[in-house]
This record gives sequence, C-alpha cells and structure tokens, in this order.
Amino acid sequence: MPDTLKTPLYPLHERLGASMAAFAGWALPMSYPAGTIAEHKAARSGAALFDVSHMGQVEITGDGAAEALERLMPQDVVGLKDGRQIYGFLTTEDGGILDDLMVSREGDVLRLVVNAAFTEADLEVLRQGLPEAEVRHDTSRALIAVQGPDAEDALAGHAPEVRQMRFMDAVRSGSLWITRSGYTGEDGFEISIPAGEAEALASALVEAGVQPAGLGARDSLRLEAGLCLSGTDIGPGTSPAEAGLKFAIPKVRRRDGARAGGFPGATRILAELTGDGPARLRMGLRPEGRAPFRAGTPIFAGETAETPFGHVTSGGHGPSVEGPVAMAYLPRNPPQPDSLVWGEVRGRRIPARIVPMPFHPHAYRR
Repeated sequence: MPDTLKTPLYPLHERLGASMAAFAGWALPMSYPAGTIAEHKAARSGAALFDVSHMGQVEITGDGAAEALERLMPQDVVGLKDGRQIYGFLTTEDGGILDDLMVSREGDVLRLVVNAAFTEADLEVLRQGLPEAEVRHDTSRALIAVQGPDAEDALAGHAPEVRQMRFMDAVRSGSLWITRSGYTGEDGFEISIPAGEAEALASALVEAGVQPAGLGARDSLRLEAGLCLSGTDIGPGTSPAEAGLKFAIPKVRRRDGARAGGFPGATRILAELTGDGPARLRMGLRPEGRAPFRAGTPIFAGETAETPFGHVTSGGHGPSVEGPVAMAYLPRNPPQPDSLVWGEVRGRRIPARIVPMPFHPHAYRR
C-alpha cells in the first residue's frame, strides 16, 4: 500500500499475517488469520489488541485552555479532574456534530484523541477557536487498545497502575499514558506510547495470549455496543439529541447551568434537550432472519409503504447476539420499542423490530 500511511505496528501486522486495508489514509489490519468472528469473541470473553495509532493525538496547553475548549464543545472541560477522561464532540453553528472525541487531563495538559478521518479538520477548528492556547498534533506516539474482561490482567504486568483504575480514569505509567476506555463496550484500556516502544509492547501482549484484532472486529463490537461512528452515524447533519448523545452534555452546560451554552449550535442543541426533543432519533433495529441491513438501507413504516421514513447508518452481523443488528434514524413518533418496521434489501422487504440499545450489554469497570 504505497500511498497509505503506516503505523508503528505495521511490521507486526505483516509478521502476524494480517489482511491489510486502507482506512482514512492509513494501512490497517482488517483481520488476522483467526478471522473477524474469533477476534470479536476474544474481545468479549478474553482480551483483544487493536492498533488505533491512526487516531489523532492532540495536546492543548496554556492558561485558560479548558475554558477556551468549552467554547467549541458542550462538555464540562473546566470541571475535568486530573487523571480523568470524558467523551465529547465538537459542534457546528447549526447544532450538528463535527467530530466526536475523548478528552483527558494530565496536570495542565489536555489530551485529545480524535478520529483519523477528521484529524486535520479538527486541528484547524481547534487552532482557530483557541488562539490563546497551544494546540499540538503529537505524531510521535502510537495508540494501542486492549479490550476485554482479561485486559487488566494482560496489561498489569507492564503497568501495575491499571489495577486501581476505573472506567474513564487516566494514569501515567512511565512513558505510557493509559485510559480505562475503548470503543467496544467491553472493559479495557487505550495506551498512548512512544512510537519506538509500541511494537515491543504489542508483541509481548500477543505472546502472552492477547488476540490481535482488526477493523472488522472493531466495527462489529462497537455496533453491538450501540456506539456511533463519526462520519457515518453522526456528522454535521445530526444533532447530539438526535444521535442519543444527551448523556454527554452535563447539567452545568445546559439551560440554567453555571456555564450554560456558549458553544456552536447551543440554541438548537439546548432546546432539543428539553420538551419533546428532536423530530427523529437514532434507534436500534433487530432484523428478522439472517440478512443484515447495511448502511443506506431504506426503512419503511409498512410492508407496502411507498416512501421510506428513515435509513440505516450502521448495520451488519452481530457475532455475540448471533444475528443482524442495525442503527437507523427514524421519526420519534410513531415508532416505539417493539414496533415493527421494514427494510428493503435487494428489492425485498424484511421486517425488523425497534429495540433498545446497546444490543449487547456494556461491561465497563465502574
């Protein structure tokens, strides 16, 4: 893949026989010889290792950096404690979502992890919006995710501090910056590590029995967990309330909060957090049978309805739930849980039930 960027773990992927694919300009493993389903199940029942070094790692420093970042996102950055992390998003003037990201604090430094496809756009927004702060794209580090119920045991030999961590904690262990988080719905960790040290750590984890896993398993895991993919399930055309992300906007930033509003799109976003909310919502679907509803599948209110009233944004087979699952934007009324809707797949209407998400329970270490 001569035209794609390579992560520090690329040589390891080759040695392990990974099937590589281009994603957001990077050469990344799609799967390994064990196969996507085995990799998925390893994350659910043991431990799996993902190379997420393509994600953008950003440092923000300077007096008032937290207050400044709150001008761009509706999260409580000012109240973020040292050694903690939050999920958040940059918003548009129209109340949409530019990108979702993670923010952690290490002393006076705010550490962000942003999506690979939007790293350059996010950096531009951050630099223009935070003229009083220093925004640095740290390209000297790799990022490794270890996910699953055995993740703590696998990592503790390299960083004993992980034994004391709870969900969304962040800790420094030597040259490692570790957060207890991930995007699989499982307990696990994301480890920011100097690029030159990444291959040795990843190899040691694999040799100790951690299953290397690729993009295929990462996507099926986050789909079963009901988690959004930026640019697919969320984007400038979707608001936080439509996407079901109201939980990420704390009271302090809402109406009557101590630091209410002040971020792009606040008028619409705060209005949708009260009253009837938005006209449409991201909902979970369980299609009947085995045929998956892929992204773009039109959804109809009835088997013979002529006009679709929604569409699927993410869908596929859920190995843990042993059947197809999908997420779609549908009108808030009339659909309710257990309502029957219809997806059109290759010219055939297939029934599906509207169900709560996640499709598979989260297992975060609270």
